[in-house]
Amino acid sequence: MEKVKKIWENVKKLSGTIRNLSVRKTIILYMFISLVLCFFLSAWIIRRAELIQNTVWWKYADQEAYNELVKQGRGGYIFEPTIRPDSLDMTPEDLRVSEFCDFAETWTALILSSAGSLGAVFLFYRHKLKAPIRELATASGRIGENDLDFRITYENRDEMGELCKEFERMREQLVKNNRKLWNALEEERILRAAIAHDIRSPLSVLEGYQEMLMEFLPDGTIDKEEAVEMLWESKKQIERMDVFVDTMQKLSSLEHREMLVSEITGKQLEKELWAEVDILGKDSEIDIVLEVSGIKECFFGDKEVILEVTENLLSNALQYGKERVEIKVSVTSEELEICVRDDGIGFMQNIREVTKVFYKQNVKDSLKHEGMGMYISRLYCEKHGGKLLLENEKSGGAVVKALFRRIAS
Repeated sequence: MEKVKKIWENVKKLSGTIRNLSVRKTIILYMFISLVLCFFLSAWIIRRAELIQNTVWWKYADQEAYNELVKQGRGGYIFEPTIRPDSLDMTPEDLRVSEFCDFAETWTALILSSAGSLGAVFLFYRHKLKAPIRELATASGRIGENDLDFRITYENRDEMGELCKEFERMREQLVKNNRKLWNALEEERILRAAIAHDIRSPLSVLEGYQEMLMEFLPDGTIDKEEAVEMLWESKKQIERMDVFVDTMQKLSSLEHREMLVSEITGKQLEKELWAEVDILGKDSEIDIVLEVSGIKECFFGDKEVILEVTENLLSNALQYGKERVEIKVSVTSEELEICVRDDGIGFMQNIREVTKVFYKQNVKDSLKHEGMGMYISRLYCEKHGGKLLLENEKSGGAVVKALFRRIAS
């Protein structure tokens, strides 16, 4: 029983080896096996035809004379036992058998080698090409119908397997691209709604002040102080719209911004971040702690993008933190991680909503057109090959990690 198992395991290993051979080696192997089998089969058929033909001819030979010659020896010569008889002397049945044997001896090798080659090609197509071609044809049809909910399961390690793997990678990339396109369309829809809302609000306020001034100013029913106050409020609304327009221009430029790659050392980054901390934290009573690991490491990336993301995260932490904000930076040659932790109230809503455009945790943000920092930071991280991760601390406070991947210089 153990021998049978070993034999079966060896057969499976051999089958797997043959299945994973390259296309060229497989067709050579199939043709070689086919021609070897055809050679031995042809030799056997030709020999059998020769024996049958000699048996037929022996009926018409002078058997007594042949036996006499064999007895005499004649100097050790071996005599042909049969001589081809005249076709007129043979019966029709024996003649047909003799002619069929002639045909077999002449054409067997050619016929079997041709049939063997065709059989080898057929088996090669069936075992090596049929399955991957069918998978690729089905996949092409489904992609043409915008159906990407499938997988290519052909996994042999040959040229067709590599082709199927590349096709599967293309399908996965199409899925990612469609998902990105869908997200972009969804964000654009949200952005349009935000634009309509944020423009309508200041315009409504301006319109109300204008109507009041036009109605009450000519007849003097409104005093000068109230009129000036309305004008100041109107100016604030105009400034609000200016900020909004600037924000829209910045959003528009994000999509087309190219990454300006330069070498960034951990020591240089620490110096730049301390400068950011000094500027942003000078009017704050919150204690800011900065820790940088990997001082001697070099990272290739866009320094301005990294600093802007850090500024956004630090500003957000200072706005919602209470007493302490921690900034931990880890620098390696392949990845840069910036973690900002505060001791505030944390993210009050779904974390997925925080990185959307014009997210506002309170009403004050809405009046100032804030809510863009996390959204811009997420876009920058993704353009830099990384991502933005957000979570709430169990003990209270928020943690935001910005990951940046190395960009080839």
